[in-house]
Amino acid sequence: MRAEHDAIPEIAQEWHRAGKGAVLATVVQTWGSAPRPVGSQLVVSGAAEIMGSVSGGCVEGAVVAEAIETLTDGQPRLLTFGVSDEDAFAVGLACGGTIRVLVEPVGAVMPAAILDALVAARAGRRPIAYMVHTETWARHLAGGPGGGALSSGALASEALQARFRADRSGMEDDGLFVAIHNPPLRLIVVGAVHIAQPLVQMARACGYDPTLIDPREAFGAAPRFPGEVIVHDWPDAAMAVLAPDARTAVVTLTHDAKLDDPAIRAALASKAFYLGCLGSTRTHAKRLDRLRAVGVAETDIARIHAPVGLDIGARSPAEIAVSIMAQVTQVLRQG
Repeated sequence: MRAEHDAIPEIAQEWHRAGKGAVLATVVQTWGSAPRPVGSQLVVSGAAEIMGSVSGGCVEGAVVAEAIETLTDGQPRLLTFGVSDEDAFAVGLACGGTIRVLVEPVGAVMPAAILDALVAARAGRRPIAYMVHTETWARHLAGGPGGGALSSGALASEALQARFRADRSGMEDDGLFVAIHNPPLRLIVVGAVHIAQPLVQMARACGYDPTLIDPREAFGAAPRFPGEVIVHDWPDAAMAVLAPDARTAVVTLTHDAKLDDPAIRAALASKAFYLGCLGSTRTHAKRLDRLRAVGVAETDIARIHAPVGLDIGARSPAEIAVSIMAQVTQVLRQG
């Protein structure tokens, strides 16, 4: 489930369907130390209700006023604001900057059908891009990896896939704005061992939704992992339900072949973008022998990162967790 501040399209859809009116405001460009990154959104209702943010409070009032106007005249706006040093400092920045904000009323210039398709893709964990040309106001939706066919003529496939891979919304040179909507990142950790404790915390800080799998309830006990999602099924059954996709990383930590091996095979049969396995080089060699013995292909074996994590000389559980998240990030961003 998405937090409210991450569910702006869904809230816009709800308000539009309820007849309250809905206007989406999106940061499309920034210069300097702008308070909010490109792609940040605010939704405004006809009653001036708001959810989200485009500037951390610096220009929200002006954006809301313009949004209300768009509900009257049905025209989109492309607004430019300079954020002063004083306002920037108030939201935690050292200096000011400039932002451009696209304001679009739902149903008038942004068709409700496009918003509905966008929301449906997000609900189905399908990567999707919303593209709008800021001169012609032509609009397109395009699927990302595993998300369906690309719209023709809007943006070259390679350039769009690079944006999906980097989670990078932005403006193209020809005035085309591309808003990337990737599914939330997930981390599945098999083995509620000591390393898992700092790992799930770091993963959450990096924007992942972590899930722990361990049928040993003494290990996967709530007091050891307060507030975390813990699954006590055997890893193969748990992985079948969790269904790792292209926005999912999997890490096995148990050192127990009965637990790790089924999870590894399930991860290799999925589209998970990362699979890392704890254990020494010798332990991993034995692991590979077992996987080959059950028919796992060499191309799949090559996907395994083991020993897990970047080689930074990590010793403590927290340091090992740092090395794991660093490697996960490297694979996510660089392939």
